[in-house]
Amino acid sequence: MFFLEKYNNKENIRFKSFEFALMEAKKRNHKILVETGVARGKIKFFLFSRINWKDGMSTMIFSDYAKQEMGELNSCDISLKNINNAKKFTKLNKDFINFFTDDSLSFLDKFEKKIDFLYLDSLDGQFKEASSHQLKEIQIAKKHLNLGALVLLDDKGSKTNLSIDYMLKNDFNLINETNEQVLFSYKT
Repeated sequence: MFFLEKYNNKENIRFKSFEFALMEAKKRNHKILVETGVARGKIKFFLFSRINWKDGMSTMIFSDYAKQEMGELNSCDISLKNINNAKKFTKLNKDFINFFTDDSLSFLDKFEKKIDFLYLDSLDGQFKEASSHQLKEIQIAKKHLNLGALVLLDDKGSKTNLSIDYMLKNDFNLINETNEQVLFSYKT
């Protein structure tokens, strides 16, 4: 998975976690990826969006994976502005991405496919309801997960406070943990 090297930027503090998760996804032949919260980038000079490595740029990474593995990324964000920025960053992979402008809870509830890889990164961690929101996301998404699905939680310590405990008690195994993210496997 040589494409990953272009994301190995010293400012991308999530790179090693993404690399581990996607290598594991490849081993499991995962094709259906779902992401809540898209890579927004940074606004520069009031008009132009540019890469924000501190944000991780997950949508770019996951869309490259989907393209390489002939899979699909289903990416949801409540903000149309964020969706449009993510579309700019991933235009070379547009045939492998479905974008949805919706609240993540509603999106996950309506999602009709089985999920191989789920990335939960909606609602920024500084909001007091971020932990309860992520918990609701995994509770809703659980019914859509394939056996052996991977679930990557972002913003460890701010959003994961409730979801980690829930997952450990409900058929998930923790398989990787960094300062920023936690990776679980479902029923393995």
